[in-house]
Amino acid sequence: MKRSIRHFCIALLVGVCLTVASQAAVALRPLYPQLKSETPTQFKPSRDAFNYTIRDVMIPMRDGVRLHTVIVIPKGAKDAPILLTRTPYNASGMVTHMVDGHESAHMGPALQGYDNAVDTIIDGGYIRVIQDIRGKYGSEGDYVMNRPLRGPLNDTPVDESTDTWDTIDWLVKHLPQSNGKVGILGISYDGFEPLMALVHPHPALKVSVPMNPMVDGWMGDDWFHHGAFRQQNMPYIYEQEATRDNTQHWWSAFHDDYNLYMHYGSAGAMGKAYGMEQLGFWNKIVEHPAYDSFWQQQAMDKVLAKEPLKVPVMLVHSLWDQEDIYGAPAVYRALEPKDTHNNMVYLVMGPWHHGQEIEDARSLGAIQFGSDTGTYFRKHILAPFLAHYLKDNAPPNPVAPVTAYRTGANQWERLQSWPSGCAHDCAIQPTPFYLHAGGKAGFHAPTASEAKDTSYVSDPAKPVPYRARPSQPVGYDGGLTWPQWLVDDQRTFSGRTDVATFVSPVLDHDVTIAGMPKVHLVASTSGTDSDWVVKLIDVYPDQVADDPQMGGYQLAVAMDIFRGRYRESYAHPHPLTPNKPLLYRFELPTANHMFRKGHRIMVQVQSSWFPLYDRNPQTYVKNIFFAKPKDYVKATQRIYHAPGEASYVELPVVEKH
Repeated sequence: MKRSIRHFCIALLVGVCLTVASQAAVALRPLYPQLKSETPTQFKPSRDAFNYTIRDVMIPMRDGVRLHTVIVIPKGAKDAPILLTRTPYNASGMVTHMVDGHESAHMGPALQGYDNAVDTIIDGGYIRVIQDIRGKYGSEGDYVMNRPLRGPLNDTPVDESTDTWDTIDWLVKHLPQSNGKVGILGISYDGFEPLMALVHPHPALKVSVPMNPMVDGWMGDDWFHHGAFRQQNMPYIYEQEATRDNTQHWWSAFHDDYNLYMHYGSAGAMGKAYGMEQLGFWNKIVEHPAYDSFWQQQAMDKVLAKEPLKVPVMLVHSLWDQEDIYGAPAVYRALEPKDTHNNMVYLVMGPWHHGQEIEDARSLGAIQFGSDTGTYFRKHILAPFLAHYLKDNAPPNPVAPVTAYRTGANQWERLQSWPSGCAHDCAIQPTPFYLHAGGKAGFHAPTASEAKDTSYVSDPAKPVPYRARPSQPVGYDGGLTWPQWLVDDQRTFSGRTDVATFVSPVLDHDVTIAGMPKVHLVASTSGTDSDWVVKLIDVYPDQVADDPQMGGYQLAVAMDIFRGRYRESYAHPHPLTPNKPLLYRFELPTANHMFRKGHRIMVQVQSSWFPLYDRNPQTYVKNIFFAKPKDYVKATQRIYHAPGEASYVELPVVEKH
């Protein structure tokens, strides 16, 4: 009886469902005839008038993951070399730039934009290949920021080196228009990739050109500088890791970034407010505030110092690189000892911001160079260098081992090594530039007759801005002047009571430096931790006849920050002894500059650089990311300038024999 009732219920339910489905079908039936669609199932555009073709392919890696790759081939190409860039910044977008709102039929305008040295690519007849690295945009796989080499930090069978090898192997086998020779180049993150390509390189890789590369994120590139956290890069981490295609955007309720970062207090509190604990790389940064094995093992200068030198490399460095000012010179120092014949490692240093070498570079901010230094680089250095290694029947290589632009003098120099100062008959003489009482400075040591120190009060509640307010976000679009901040006029800060300023008399002769100025700062703090910002500045005459706007301009030549807790060890921080004079030694970024006769040399010292760097609470805490409001205290800072406790910046002065 129960079985019969169950069968009856099921039959009834099926009947009801069929009735409902029949009624739904009637409801969906068109009430009138439809016109035939005018949109084809698949449209095939005609590009016969284009002077290039685009292939969009998925290249398989050794682990089965496929990487999205865009190949731009000049029409009629034959035996053409390949120029490869690997990027996390959207390969498709880098080859389809619009002109007057339209897709361009010409290869040059289509490429015009980030990381494409267009004139070099077009004039050289290169096949242009741009690939999304794994985990970004059209590529499969998982994204890891600056994915480390296989080893302690990467237990998978793949890394950026193997992905580059597999990509090159596919390209030379599947592009009949090529001559089988590949060069890899790129800027910033895309400049990190050509460094990775040097590890176990593919035989078809004939040259590598890392431009402004990310090398060591702790020592002086994107994430820290001598231990101080670059917190204004938090939006980059947020947007880069939150989604595969960077569609999750940073937000703010403030016009002035100074107010935004002050609002949240510590970088850790700000990260929590933005939900950044969901992001793998953010968690790694917070967990590794010191220079431990996590940072040391992936620093590319250290990695490449252990690798054989098999591929010619041109390192391109910007003297005012506002993002990766440490990287290229560090890799040069690591590789140059391996270049026994001085024909494998090349260095180019120009008067540029980050990546400006592929743009118009007649000026940077208020600083004029008198010629387009970017065009000079691409025409006289990059183009012949690539042609020599990539073209069949290669033309001679006319590029000097080091090509350095001397700022102040506004001239290019061809050198055999760096630093050397000049082509011949000169040497680098390390020369102390001393700080003195009364805001004075000079090349003579302090005496017992002058005051022994200069003091100021550092207040975390009122940190020194790193540029005039309102402080802009990091970025290149929408009128942002982020690329120019390293050449901002430092007069904004030299009059502050929480900045110690020391200036020389007017120079009676030119003073030229070439290399890394070394800070030798004797200082004390009433706190138990402190930051020290040191700026080396060229002070222009009060009146400049040929450029009136430069009257009295204070141009930063080299400046950087040092977190005091790392005075004894970068890997193992220690609290500072309050009110005890301690020696802080660190290097400023590479400079190649002439302080001209009639100018003055200035040094500024301060204890915050906000909001670019997070505030030091000036109370020692285990991890500054988690500093509490009560930890942030005022501190009295003293800069010593007395016999036996002299503070100075050691300048690499060029002296002619």
